[in-house]
Amino acid sequence: MKLSSFNFNLPKELLAEYPSENRDEARLMVVDRKIGTIEHKLFKDVIDYFDDGDVFVLNNTKVFPARLYGHKEKTNAKIEVFLLRELNKEQRLWDVLVDPARKIRIGNKLFFDKEEELVAEVIDNTTSRGRTLRFLFDGSYEGFRNKLLELGHTPLPKYITRPVEPEDEERYQTIYAKYEGAVAAPTAGLHFSKQLMKRLEIKGISFAELTLHVGLGTFNPVEVEDLSKHKMDSEEIIIPQEACDKVNKAKEAGKRVCAVGTTVMRAMESSVSSHNTLNPFVGWTNKFIFPPYDFGVANAMITNFHTPKSTLLMMVSAFAGHELIMDAYEEAVKEKYKFFSYGDAMLII
Repeated sequence: MKLSSFNFNLPKELLAEYPSENRDEARLMVVDRKIGTIEHKLFKDVIDYFDDGDVFVLNNTKVFPARLYGHKEKTNAKIEVFLLRELNKEQRLWDVLVDPARKIRIGNKLFFDKEEELVAEVIDNTTSRGRTLRFLFDGSYEGFRNKLLELGHTPLPKYITRPVEPEDEERYQTIYAKYEGAVAAPTAGLHFSKQLMKRLEIKGISFAELTLHVGLGTFNPVEVEDLSKHKMDSEEIIIPQEACDKVNKAKEAGKRVCAVGTTVMRAMESSVSSHNTLNPFVGWTNKFIFPPYDFGVANAMITNFHTPKSTLLMMVSAFAGHELIMDAYEEAVKEKYKFFSYGDAMLII
């Protein structure tokens, strides 16, 4: 398929600036792939579509406060540094994005607090906005990480134009987040509340956890009409044996295996056997899923509503069928569903 096949008109006012008041009371569109129906529910109604023995697969990555604000040496010009990934723990080297990039050159020193306890030196240019920084901090690694946490801000997506608020620190994080390493939230999971998860457990539904540390590459625009020529950034994944056992047991019993989010789907499809069972895995994936594609593990999926021409929309189209998803998105725009990170949800069964 071509890039232009995934375009649609998305009014700006449908991009969600705030999350729903209660996690599990976001709107939920239910799309049935087999009969092509679309239903309108609340997210907490998701329980009605699952039974004893079914499994939800969750991404337990934890978002860290990746956005730092500081200034260059000898000037008060404000700069923004977005931490992407740690390259070397001992040398405190990080891949980052900087803004405004034109003013940040190799050899510049950047200061992040009044006491000048946290300083970074620019040691390489990686892309037009990308830099490699060496952080200079007089203290232990634990102290350095604590300083990053103290000075960092919740990395809300750029489309959210309002200032970050205290509530965002909690709401831009799933309630089951455990392992720090993501610079963006696995947003399908933001809709789960403790109460809903307890109700699901009582019904006999279990949860399998894996980790995919979400990077900004997930949201990079596709700039080629031929999708086979698009290259995804790599993201780190960890799939433990325990998760595989739960998933494979459910599959063997003919139960539903629901991928909660595109990150979970990408992780599982990166480690599926020729017999369509899930294998343990520790490593990186740059898997790009677009139609046509045969999925090996999940037979249900929860996802948010994605932006036009995004790789996330392409994956969802591959799972549910392109025509059905584009019809569903047309319905979502008409019914004023909220899109993107803080937006509403879709269940595909």
